[in-house]
Amino acid sequence: MQIHAIQPAQPIPLITLKNINVVFEQKTALRNINLSIYPNSIITIVGPNGGGKSTLLKTLLKLQAPTSGEVIYSANVRIGYVPQKIHLDHSLPMTVERFLALKKGVKTQEISTALEQLSITHLRKNNMQKLSGGEMQRVLLARAILNKPNLLVLDEPTQGVDINGQAELYQLIHRTQQALNCAVLMVSHDLHIVMADSKEVLCINQHICCAGTPESLSNDPTFMRLWGNQISQNVGFYTHHHNHHHNMHGDVCSYSANPSECQQ
Repeated sequence: MQIHAIQPAQPIPLITLKNINVVFEQKTALRNINLSIYPNSIITIVGPNGGGKSTLLKTLLKLQAPTSGEVIYSANVRIGYVPQKIHLDHSLPMTVERFLALKKGVKTQEISTALEQLSITHLRKNNMQKLSGGEMQRVLLARAILNKPNLLVLDEPTQGVDINGQAELYQLIHRTQQALNCAVLMVSHDLHIVMADSKEVLCINQHICCAGTPESLSNDPTFMRLWGNQISQNVGFYTHHHNHHHNMHGDVCSYSANPSECQQ
């Protein structure tokens, strides 16, 4: 009798993006994006301004329809989203508790648990319009975890947070990820901090320029041209080959047509 070893089941991606293209009035925002987000993964997206980072998140969150391509969601995916900022009507004061209660189906005990988990119970009755940048981001994170997500999506979570609060906020995100046992997809420009905790880093400039673990990406010339002045040599990427180059500002340029452009 022949015995076959049972192979462990491969994890099913929470979300898969296949050949995603997004074009606005003939201007390409995203080109040929292929990405799978697995349970418990921690992915940080970096790239120059205007490179398509936020467009990628909006496409994933169904806030932006792709021009072509497909986004596939697993049956059990639950997404918690922390935006860069929210717009509040200052003529309509609202407490933190009331803001969190706006989420459909949320219970009072769930609000209490989220506030306690993020150490902001003392803000419960505070006016949303009077919160500091760091307090606001904690409240937005509390709202994102109300549905116990298995994927937490954050768009530059330290936007508007002072330098002293940024490291603390990242530590809080890390603890939250461990408590929920969820995947994290985060856009950020804080390279020194986020790469210490990321399992994978993607550099996006309309397409995925390079990707890999922080340890494996230190020799990628594309990444170093974009970020070499902001990071130490122990952070890096593995190389993908493309038919174009990027200049120091992250802009796509043609080396064969104009070599000097790619060195600016």
